[in-house]
Amino acid sequence: MEKREPFFWLTISCGGIILAFIVLPLFDMMTTPSLSMLKETLNDRDVVRSIWLSMYTAAAAALISFVLGTPLAYLLARTHFRGKRWVESIIDLPIVIPHPVVGIAILSVAGKNHWLGQVLSDLGVQIMGSVTGIITVLTFVGLPFYINTVKAGFEGISPRLEKVSRSLGASMSRTVFRIAFPLTRRSMTIGLIMCMARAISEFGAVVIVAYHPMIAPVMIYERFESYGLKYSQPVAVWLVMVCLCLFLLLRILTLRKAREA
Repeated sequence: MEKREPFFWLTISCGGIILAFIVLPLFDMMTTPSLSMLKETLNDRDVVRSIWLSMYTAAAAALISFVLGTPLAYLLARTHFRGKRWVESIIDLPIVIPHPVVGIAILSVAGKNHWLGQVLSDLGVQIMGSVTGIITVLTFVGLPFYINTVKAGFEGISPRLEKVSRSLGASMSRTVFRIAFPLTRRSMTIGLIMCMARAISEFGAVVIVAYHPMIAPVMIYERFESYGLKYSQPVAVWLVMVCLCLFLLLRILTLRKAREA
């Protein structure tokens, strides 16, 4: 029997501590509410509405990220230009900025005292306390996850394939849509799931921009503040289940991608 070195046991110990740190609080939260409480919570129209609103706005943010972020991800993957590192750093900023700051920043340009806010007001677009405001915030925080994932996907495709297509007379747009995009569709799907999963869990920025209508994280906070753990835990369990399904889908797609590679 092969003797295990001390470093092996160190890795096992650290892994066990990390898994326990993640699993124990979640397991306790998931198992505390009874099935009857979970069923009763799911029959609560306000809870269902808040979870649906979270999913809807997160999906809308993912779709916006797909439409606007895909061309930018391709540009960053295929070109080298002065200031590229600055652009990449700016894209990553929403990951590190405290989320209440994100909400304050968005309101500062969407308010009536800013020219952009005045333009939006004239167009009838309301950010404060609206679904539009929630989608704006979720797009802000989710964009980096989509762009970085798809950028890595484009970088994994050999540029020679596109050069051959161009040499055969295909236009740039035809080459991108017929060669690059289809080969990156799995990365795009993973990016969409990552963006949506990140958006669906956002709280700090949303609570500043749009406390109402309530998305699920805001409702969990509101019920905890008003009624305590007993009434906030069941809502949290259902939200965790939604996030778990998203990440399970992500893992399945990632494993398929690894096998195909």
